[in-house]
Amino acid sequence: MTTISNGRATALETPRILRSSDAVSRPRLENRPSAAHKRVLLAAPRGYCAGVDRAVIAVEKALENFGAPVYVRKQIVHNIHVVSTLEKKGAIFVDDVAEVPIGSHVVFSAHGVSPAVVQEAADRELLAIDATCPLVTKVHREATRFARDDYEILLIGHAGHAEVEGTMGHAPERTTLVNSPADVPNVVVTNPDHLVWLSQTTLSVDETMETVRLLRERFPNLLDPPSDDICYATQNRQVAIKKVAQDAELVIVVGSANSSNTVRLVDVALENGAKAAYRVDYASEIKQEWLEGVATVGVTSGASVPEVLVQEVLDDLADAGYADVSQVVTAEEDLMFSLPKELRTDAAGNPDARGLGGRVKRLDWQRDGAFDGATQQRSGDA
Repeated sequence: MTTISNGRATALETPRILRSSDAVSRPRLENRPSAAHKRVLLAAPRGYCAGVDRAVIAVEKALENFGAPVYVRKQIVHNIHVVSTLEKKGAIFVDDVAEVPIGSHVVFSAHGVSPAVVQEAADRELLAIDATCPLVTKVHREATRFARDDYEILLIGHAGHAEVEGTMGHAPERTTLVNSPADVPNVVVTNPDHLVWLSQTTLSVDETMETVRLLRERFPNLLDPPSDDICYATQNRQVAIKKVAQDAELVIVVGSANSSNTVRLVDVALENGAKAAYRVDYASEIKQEWLEGVATVGVTSGASVPEVLVQEVLDDLADAGYADVSQVVTAEEDLMFSLPKELRTDAAGNPDARGLGGRVKRLDWQRDGAFDGATQQRSGDA
């Protein structure tokens, strides 16, 4: 295995890891003869972002500090493996806070909630822990401020997504949802000279900017948000897969179907040179026919995907002869977020070393032989 950064490659040894207990069994992939050398291009960055890591640790620590059950409104992050793992530890996922017994602990997901949900939880005397990603919270604050200043808000995002529902709930009277570039001709506003756009944090960068371009053609005075709403992790993963897709006939994206940033990675791969791209939750979903005639396979994962699931994909591809793995590094990530204030101490009330809310990651092999595949993180509060 090699790692590539700025065009330089370094040899690494590929470890084998234990299979995920949730992976569906199927016959091992076959190593069929190929005229070309088989290899894998592994995108970096990939997998967990700081906001996802913080949210998952928040549920784990809530269970440690307060005991099971701990209720979680909606999926804490959009990944079926993560949700299943937390359920086994005692988390109960609900669609509405009305389902949570009065006085219980409830965690709000990384995607955020509207003020109405916060109030409903308070009315039920729930002990709420807000695990909203700080980057989503930033968009909420922008929506509140622009609505207060009498702006109309054009929110670029996907109808029904938990993050969009939360953001719109901060300025429901002033916000119009724009799903895609195709929606632009139908947008109706009251005052085109007092208009601003915001976006869901997990969108395709290219499609979002195309939507903005078309909106600005209709509304020349459209105001940009004070800072980029699409999160750093979404952008970094899209940049990485663009690089990989240029040289890969097939791209495999690990992540769940309800994860917007995961689904976008499939689209971005196809738009940037990959002949085929597929999304899988588990390695067991890879089909032998996808590999026919393929010399180079690109691999990445969405921002809510634990690295163990990527490792399983690499193991299965090695079975099929793709044991030569090169990691293509386009950025390094070192951002961490503090945990919600209720979780910065342990069960006894003492300061918790994990209060910062991140797991230490390195771009090298760990001493136990398990490749983490991310970058060293530094502390910082956002």
